[in-house]
Amino acid sequence: MAMKKQVYIDPRGTQAMAKYHRRVRENKPSVMYDAVRFTTTGIYGALDRVTSIDPQNVPASGGVILVPNHFSFIDHFYCGICLRRKIQFMGKSQLFKPPMDFVFSHGGVFPVMRGKGDDEAFASARAIVQRGGVVQLYAEGGRSRNYYPKTAKRGPGILALTTGVPVVPIAIYGSQFLRDYKRHGFPKVTVQYGRPLIFDKIEEPTREQQIEAARTIFSRVTEMFYELDAKLEPAWRRRERERTGELPGNVAARAVVESPDDEDDQS
Repeated sequence: MAMKKQVYIDPRGTQAMAKYHRRVRENKPSVMYDAVRFTTTGIYGALDRVTSIDPQNVPASGGVILVPNHFSFIDHFYCGICLRRKIQFMGKSQLFKPPMDFVFSHGGVFPVMRGKGDDEAFASARAIVQRGGVVQLYAEGGRSRNYYPKTAKRGPGILALTTGVPVVPIAIYGSQFLRDYKRHGFPKVTVQYGRPLIFDKIEEPTREQQIEAARTIFSRVTEMFYELDAKLEPAWRRRERERTGELPGNVAARAVVESPDDEDDQS
């Protein structure tokens, strides 16, 4: 199934997003979070038979940054199904329109203007973790459009260095096959939580420091991902690779993280 073309520019501008940022900075997620979580856990948890590995690696209290790879819009929910803590994350600003903006905002989601650096989005993320909350920030920014992780963006490195809170790398395996559900059924999804990484806090990290931190986090994400791929790759996908001569993902990628670019999109 082909993915829809991404739309990066929101003509409304950052000022239109101010009320949403104000809410997440001043308020924790409301009962809306619990309602959405209950619904999505029942639906996606059952259809995709979600399995978690080492969820105890997520600290039970205090500010935390979760950094998973990203294939599907449902990845937000996969990461939280097996955790007691409430996860807040960025959503592209185009989603914040009535009536769903009420659900997103009261559920703890905050907007990010895509296609450029968004200082307000990172200010909201810092405010959340500094009060002891949990923020989820995708390692690659937007979704990968094939079966493997793409390249790291600086966003997780920026947030990790400017806050100094623990960073939990996460590998999500199986959600890349959701786009093929009509041919192969709903995939089994596995979420593996890595051991927390700690970075020294730097008030104004250089671009090089941001990139290095992002690479460190993403290298652990991809390491876990390709270990899962070697064990859990569906038979239909293996046959497809063998027929086309495509190399296994871990061989083709070598878990190399290319230099992150300037666009820290989160979707």
